[in-house]
Amino acid sequence: MKLKFISENPNPEMFKDFEVSYVEEQKNLTSEAKPSLYISGPMIGCNSVNRNNRMYDLAETKSEVDRYIAEMVQPKRAMGELNHPECAEVDLERACHLVTDLKLEGDTYHGKSKVLSTPTGLILKSLIEDGVQVGMSTRALGTLEENSGGYNKVKNMRLVAIDAVADPSFPKAFVNGILESKSYVLDSAGGFECVYDEFEKRISTLPVANKEEYLKEQIIKFINAIK
Repeated sequence: MKLKFISENPNPEMFKDFEVSYVEEQKNLTSEAKPSLYISGPMIGCNSVNRNNRMYDLAETKSEVDRYIAEMVQPKRAMGELNHPECAEVDLERACHLVTDLKLEGDTYHGKSKVLSTPTGLILKSLIEDGVQVGMSTRALGTLEENSGGYNKVKNMRLVAIDAVADPSFPKAFVNGILESKSYVLDSAGGFECVYDEFEKRISTLPVANKEEYLKEQIIKFINAIK
């Protein structure tokens, strides 16, 4: 099964529901207590059509969020990045916050995140302290099922991360472009491998004699592009 990359465009109204707090934490016996910045608020909405014209069914989403809590939140591995990258894994160099709690309240998962002392975490902290409204947005893999109500239902969800977003108005076409160009399949190691549908399509339509030449061309272009 091929899963599409799905990131959400959160409703700006949700941003006003986020709370910021400082908690003093004792690192060890020899260090002084140091205040850490936390963000609390709604992180995953279910059973309603969102701004991207998609809906997450609570019953199906719950099983996946339960897995994410057990495998990522509880072991302190649930890191998120600053804005959505275009990949199905978290880059440690770009991690800016750590989800420490995630609980269901009605049809919405509310969570709490600790802002990290990483370079991007310090950027996030500065934005918050300078008065920028910050919210959280899911990054996931899944399939989209068209509904008679005119919206897409997210199925087979695999939650990758909950990212910190400071601008809820990024173009919808950007997300649609990702959905159309990338798919992910489960690899032998249990991870997700990216598949480029457009590239596959072009290869499949080429005559057998031209495929090798086309592949060489694409590799040379790629090497030249990264020089």
